[in-house]
Formats: sequence, C-alpha cells, structure tokens
Amino acid sequence: MATIDQQFVEYIVKTLVNNPDKVSVDRKIDEKGVLLSLTVDPEDVGRVIGKRGVTAQSIRMLLRALGTKQDARYNLKIVNTDEEGETRAERPAQAEKVAEPEEVELEEEVEETEEPETSELAEKTRAELADLDDLDI
Repeated sequence: MATIDQQFVEYIVKTLVNNPDKVSVDRKIDEKGVLLSLTVDPEDVGRVIGKRGVTAQSIRMLLRALGTKQDARYNLKIVNTDEEGETRAERPAQAEKVAEPEEVELEEEVEETEEPETSELAEKTRAELADLDDLDI
C-alpha cells in the first residue's frame, strides 16, 4: 500500500506525463529523512524535470510543504531509465561531456565587402568613447 507521500507525487507526475502507467515511486527511509525515487518513461523525463529543472524543483517544494505537515524531511530523486534499461539518477550539478563540434568547410567563398556606413559609425563611436575616457569622474 502506498503512503500519502507516494500517492501525492504519483498524482502530480501522472498529470504531467504522456505515459502515466509507467510512473512509479519507491520510498526509502534513511538518516536524512524519506527518499522518494521517481521512475518514469524515458520519453517523459524531460516533462518531469522541466526547463532548467523548474518542474522538478516545484515538485520538491510541494514535498517540503507536505513534510512540514507530516513532520518529515522529504528528498525526491528522479531516476532516468534509458532505452537499454540502465538506470541513471538526475544530477543537476553534473554535466555530461558534450561532443566536440566538427569543423565544417564551406564550399563557397564569401567576398568581403566593406560597408562605409558601418565603419563611419564605428569611428564615430570610438571617438565618443575616447572623449568619455578623458573625463575625470
């Protein structure tokens, strides 16, 4: 039987995802409090985490409010299950290594054209900045 905290997280997450039948919440109690491990379909992990982790932080904030009422400290870990079945926990502080971009050669050569308006504007701006540098403030 699921506890109130598990039901609470399941309810919130199931309303967000496309595959609500694949949502599961495991509960463990340790020295830091109650740890809830949330597992969703790999396709739905982005929905649960949200842009810049905003959705995950909101769920954690709601859990803290529930913890205040229940006199417990809650932690939420979002578990990402890959297509291969490997399990990875969400770690916002760790960044995965990004592949180095490959250099691409352009087939066309672009002729450089000087735009007199741009260079005149640049010269005028440099002169104004030089005048500002002379001021004692």
